[in-house]
Amino acid sequence: MPTAPAASAAKAAPTATKATPQIQLIPATVDGALDAADEAVDLLLDSGRAPGDILVLTTGEQHPWAAHELSFGEASYWAQHDAGDDVFYAGADADRLKGRPVVVVAVNGGANDAVARALPEAMGRAGTLLIVCGDPERINTLIGPGA
Repeated sequence: MPTAPAASAAKAAPTATKATPQIQLIPATVDGALDAADEAVDLLLDSGRAPGDILVLTTGEQHPWAAHELSFGEASYWAQHDAGDDVFYAGADADRLKGRPVVVVAVNGGANDAVARALPEAMGRAGTLLIVCGDPERINTLIGPGA
């Protein structure tokens, strides 16, 4: 049986928790959010990030890459996600998504309540970095101060 000081030390020991990812906001219009996200991905890849480290989410229309890949069927599309060896593009509301070290969100439309749900979910999927491309005023309004 541990002594009182050891029991207190055990209670005080920190528990393993996921670190909060760094957040970067790239100002962009709704129409420019996809382009801003694509530029962010290019910069990440140019700086040495592995393609499989990056997940790109959209809050409005699908990214053209996702729409193209989905034209071959859901099974093929999700197999690419599960392989995890390339940049993957999806709608922010997709349930099957796994986390990646870097998540890029293009706020390219969508209802305010959907965007407000998508941003914390994206943060939960991001390991070390969350990049949000969109209207800073809208994003700050939706996620609230200090988020």
